[in-house]
Amino acid sequence: PIKFGQTISQPYVVARMTELLLSERKFRNVLEIGTGSGYQTAVLAELGLTIYTVERIRPLYEKTRQLLRSMGYSRVRCRLSDGSWGLPDYAPFDAILVTAGADKLPDALVDQLAEGSRLVAPVGKGNAQRLIVIDRTADGLIEQSYDPVTFVPLIAGKIADE
Repeated sequence: PIKFGQTISQPYVVARMTELLLSERKFRNVLEIGTGSGYQTAVLAELGLTIYTVERIRPLYEKTRQLLRSMGYSRVRCRLSDGSWGLPDYAPFDAILVTAGADKLPDALVDQLAEGSRLVAPVGKGNAQRLIVIDRTADGLIEQSYDPVTFVPLIAGKIADE
């Protein structure tokens, strides 16, 4: 637990999601949905990527933004927002990583993928979530399903002040 009803992902899951995201290509900019403690953000930043990360819980956002700054991650852009919206003003993205589970991915996130990009997210109901990978190609979307996982829910529609 990292307060505010949120949890940090197991290091293995962070590594697996990073592997699925980056295994076949090099990306420059990544949209991360669910900054949380900043652990996944820091892993991606250490790989030399520019990260746009979104958190909806104000105190967690403020704490983690300050922590990432104090650690010198100058290529991390933190935003307080509803993650289900993505960041359309900065789209399209080379890659999107979602760190909260949804029954169905918000269309806005898929729409913000550039051609040749990849999205990794936990999708499914409750304990029936799986990591999915969506690749946007010139011919459309290709979706593959991977490991079973359990994530906190992706909550749409509001910013939380506590």
